Amino acid sequence: MPTAVTIGNFDGVHLGHAALLARARELATPAGRVIVLSFDPHPASVLRPEAAPTRLTTFERRAALLRDLGADEVRPLAPTRELLGLTPEAFVHRVIEEHAAQVFVEGRDFRFGKGRAGDVRTLARLAQARGATADVVPPVRVALTDQTVCIASSTMLRWLIERGRVRDAASMLGRPPELTGVVGRGDRLGRELGFPTANMTCDTALPADGVYAARGILDDGRVYPVALSVGSRPTFDGLDRRVEAHLLDVHPDGSGWAPIPGLPEYGWRLRLELIAWVRDQARFPSVDTLREQLLRDCALARAALAPTMETAS
Repeated sequence: MPTAVTIGNFDGVHLGHAALLARARELATPAGRVIVLSFDPHPASVLRPEAAPTRLTTFERRAALLRDLGADEVRPLAPTRELLGLTPEAFVHRVIEEHAAQVFVEGRDFRFGKGRAGDVRTLARLAQARGATADVVPPVRVALTDQTVCIASSTMLRWLIERGRVRDAASMLGRPPELTGVVGRGDRLGRELGFPTANMTCDTALPADGVYAARGILDDGRVYPVALSVGSRPTFDGLDRRVEAHLLDVHPDGSGWAPIPGLPEYGWRLRLELIAWVRDQARFPSVDTLREQLLRDCALARAALAPTMETAS
């Protein structure tokens, strides 16, 4: 059967990656296979650890998104020094031998082999010499809210998220950007304020400090509106950055704090879809003033999320 292979990091799985998968699926035909070889972690973690980018998606989430886009298999590529030290010729030979690749599908900036010596022209030549072909997919351009147009890339996506531009990030992704993590114990200040939070240890890049409207998705598929705080809590002279998700409507009867039905107090996973920015992080002169602002934050988050929650229901 025809086998199309595309190679890269694929972090974030944005519209540029979707275009690669669409072309690979077309060339493989419905009867063929599309195989994604995804570096995990990023090669820079081996070659230049100090410059390694923050992860946008876990490998498991990345693989699921790529399969949704048409990949039949998503295989991790461990960036060992042996693999990264292969010549372009040896690298192409290995991919063809190990994965029966008949066509390579890449973007125009694809580089491979020791010292990034190979480019798409090199790939086409080496593939042809072994009876395969190479197809180059043009970049995908995305219009942002400030009227600029940029090429979809993991680097640009990371830049947008780190600045809290979640709507622009969603335009580049074709879906909301996400945070994933495990809920653990905090200092329970939220409970004292009347706004209990799920304190998350996240394994992906954080957005800029501030308050966001988000959709909280549990492993069992339940979805809750969320007022999300990212930052150091300056009102309480905090020093470390925290991700604190206040799940709305967990107890519609207003019975106060209690664990989410069916879940333990801590140790469960939460995925957040970041829908809208609400406000910057700020220091408030008193706890009462903060509490009043939190009420407004929840109202603004609920309003921003209303269309998405209707869709979810």
